[in-house]
Amino acid sequence: MDISLFSRFNMNNLLSYFNYAKSKKLARTDDFMKFMELKRIIKTNALTTFYQPIFDLFTNNIIGYEALNRPPMSKQFPTTENFYSYIGQTNQVFQLELLSRNLAIQKFHSEVKKHPHQKDHLLFINIHPNVLVDSKYRSGETLELLQKYQISPKQVVFELTERTAVTDFPMFERILSNYRSQGFRIAIDDAGSGFNSLKTLVHLKPEFIKLDRTLIDNIHCNASQQQLIHLLVEFALESSTTVLAEGIEKMEDLQFLKEKGVHLGQGYGLAMPSPQFQ
Repeated sequence: MDISLFSRFNMNNLLSYFNYAKSKKLARTDDFMKFMELKRIIKTNALTTFYQPIFDLFTNNIIGYEALNRPPMSKQFPTTENFYSYIGQTNQVFQLELLSRNLAIQKFHSEVKKHPHQKDHLLFINIHPNVLVDSKYRSGETLELLQKYQISPKQVVFELTERTAVTDFPMFERILSNYRSQGFRIAIDDAGSGFNSLKTLVHLKPEFIKLDRTLIDNIHCNASQQQLIHLLVEFALESSTTVLAEGIEKMEDLQFLKEKGVHLGQGYGLAMPSPQFQ
């Protein structure tokens, strides 16, 4: 391999890769290049934060934003999906999510300064469950950052991804209870996408249920999807949970969701993600 490649990265990056490769039994050149590009992105904060508006479907007003951090397009990661798929295979999930959280909060503060009428809006931050239980994660760090940028914890919603990572529900309930006591709220992503997501709803009792986009697409003409949405909305009403539909692209689907009492919505049919507030 060209020696100039090694000169671009410090020894810590190399050691980090070799530890990762040893654990995964990976030493291919293409994997090495991906890992080095990932480390470069983390080191240089090379993520762009986009905000997708979340609408109140009854008033049509924006009530918050989901922060979406996207990497620069590269040969190693031609799409955002490629990037995040690869992240889950590495030992860098914690570092990447820490960076993503910090960037989302910092940029949120910057946008609020330009749009002060949105200062009380919600901020949905994607977070892998394993990060909350990682020994390196200090729960006070997020509070310190929010205090620095004058954002209330009540505005922050931790959107849990990868529900299959939650196996010890009693332990995780205790962890979430600690965050809730500080004012944070919890959303379960992709609800209705499988048995484990439904199990997670029952055990973790989130404040927000985000309906999986595969349930939303063409729901206006799909009886099976309609029945499942009906059950989830009924469950939400009984448990004082707010329902948020993702992936709304068709006006017919939007109208159906409004009629069925879905509270909130987001999707390309409502507004595209943007680096700036809308």
